[in-house]
Amino acid sequence: MPKKRTAGERSIDPASQQILIRADELGLDTAFSRADAMAACPIGMGRSGLCCKNCFMGPCRLTKEGQVGVCGATASTIAARNMARAIAGGAAAHSDHGRDIAFTLLAAAEGEAQGYQIRDTVKLQAVARHYNIPAQGKTTAALAKEVALKAIAEFGQQTGQLAFVQRAPNKRQQAWKRYGIVPRGIDREVVDVLHRTHMGDDQHPEHILKGALRCALADGWGGSMIATDLSDVLFGTPAPKVGQVNLGVLAGDEVNIVLHGHEPTLSEMIVAAASEPELIAYAQSKGAKGINLAGICCTSNEILLRQGVPSAGNFLNQELALITGAVEVMVVDVQCIMQALPNLAGKFHTKFITTSPKVMIEGSLHIEFDERRALDIAREIVRVAIDNYPNRGPVVIPDDVEDIVPGFSHEYINYMLGGSYRASFRPLNDAIMAGRIRGVVADVGCNNPRVTQDKSHTWLVREFLKRDVLVVQTGCGALASGKMGMVTGEAALEYAGPGLREVCEATGMPPVLHMGSCVDNTRILTVLAQMAQEGGLGDDISDIPAVGLAPEWMSEKALAIGAYCAASGACVIFGLASPVEYSGEVTRLMEEVWEKELGGKLLFASDDETILQRSLEHIDRKRAALNLPVYDPSRFGRSGDARMRALRALPLEARAEALYGGVK
Repeated sequence: MPKKRTAGERSIDPASQQILIRADELGLDTAFSRADAMAACPIGMGRSGLCCKNCFMGPCRLTKEGQVGVCGATASTIAARNMARAIAGGAAAHSDHGRDIAFTLLAAAEGEAQGYQIRDTVKLQAVARHYNIPAQGKTTAALAKEVALKAIAEFGQQTGQLAFVQRAPNKRQQAWKRYGIVPRGIDREVVDVLHRTHMGDDQHPEHILKGALRCALADGWGGSMIATDLSDVLFGTPAPKVGQVNLGVLAGDEVNIVLHGHEPTLSEMIVAAASEPELIAYAQSKGAKGINLAGICCTSNEILLRQGVPSAGNFLNQELALITGAVEVMVVDVQCIMQALPNLAGKFHTKFITTSPKVMIEGSLHIEFDERRALDIAREIVRVAIDNYPNRGPVVIPDDVEDIVPGFSHEYINYMLGGSYRASFRPLNDAIMAGRIRGVVADVGCNNPRVTQDKSHTWLVREFLKRDVLVVQTGCGALASGKMGMVTGEAALEYAGPGLREVCEATGMPPVLHMGSCVDNTRILTVLAQMAQEGGLGDDISDIPAVGLAPEWMSEKALAIGAYCAASGACVIFGLASPVEYSGEVTRLMEEVWEKELGGKLLFASDDETILQRSLEHIDRKRAALNLPVYDPSRFGRSGDARMRALRALPLEARAEALYGGVK
């Protein structure tokens, strides 16, 4: 009988623990309790990559050395096919998000998208340049239409290469050409993988994985990059702003609308509708003080970093928000939405609303989104929530809430480091070259209820920070750090090592940079490409002392992200068990062959200590290859940080006296 974990074993977040105890008291299932009850496959081959169900001669489970499937497929072929199909599924999901944004931009440019406008014309012109579209003499609407049509065309493109490939360093582009994985068209590469992994097709593990890498690159340097860039054009390029995170952002005396999923198109309109005086007055007429919006998962990140809308938490907080009893409506669109939500909402007064034409869930209220009526649909949803407010029962809202400073787009990092007149990554490169910053870690990815929520994310981030490793985060990983108070400028004084602390004090930046939603991992690619092009850290992404991590991953999208980062030259380490664990050949291909051919690799490590050790070893190896000084924290920390902390505790006049000898 599987062991039932305590609330503390399920999550390190006090707010989550409080609501998990409430769930147990009410006899309610959650992903945590279902994970406890769900026994693993008794053979164990499915999770480890050696179960094939790609045709109806099987499923074939290879349990013995040398065993093959009914068709003769070897363990390596089966594991490679399973990995490739997972990458294709993740790439399809994230890229389709980009397609939807492109169609919204087109509708806005043609004046057919209610409530939308082009908010960042500078970013629009930058994207147009990447597409070789001249901007001179064109109206904003005309230019936006050309950009949208070009982006849409790349999904169906059959030959050539995707336009954004040219944004990678030259050396990186040449590596892709040599290995034969330059992406031609976004949809073409997804179809290619599904075709070659059909029964009776590609049976060469390395060749199968080549197709998977090309598919992943079509996402990272195609669909996902399109999604990020065009979202910035429509909704504004993020810049830092103070927000709040955790279940404590729910309001006891206001109408609570929780926005969950990944698409910013509807959520941005709900933000607009909820601020309209007429709807606020309507909420007050029902006894509420106002309307409170909160996000979950990556929709949360989208509206947090652009609009400052508070976040109720990451992936594993979605059920917990409902169990507070304080949510009038949960609105969802696509991806990472648990099917358990409508049934759980029915235990309370909450209305559960699906909105995407791609997603319907039994037991939900479906209000389909249409850009042509976007604001009207948003108003309808807000009214449903307001009308439901008087139906509330008992409410338990945790007090836990933390400040968070999200919004570090690559454009803002450029400005932050270089200033208005000379935006540049040179100060970051110099800090790494000098050893103040040992290296960079991108900690991204999901939560997984089979491990303790947020534990790996937060432990690893703390350990990296105190070793002077700058951390950048997206998605659920960023919200995990936010819940623990590590995504503010002040956090550098508590968590950062002496060198990193100096850099944070000089710039005012947090030691953990929140760069957006999971689709915004392309921002990290852009930063790495610009660092390589800036000089001093080699001339390719693979030269930079940097590591990508997904310690609590669970989705196919995570594998697609890991694959396109590895193909881009990064060392990427996943936590938990390897989905190809029992295939030594596929493991060798992803670690050794990919590193030889592309400079990047994909690793799996089941414990946090190993992830930390391998990450630091990789960073230090890259430093040595660049002939940079050996990391030595004793060289730094004398820049006044300890003195400044002491001064901050003094009254204003005493502080001025100590600093300036008094003021007249």
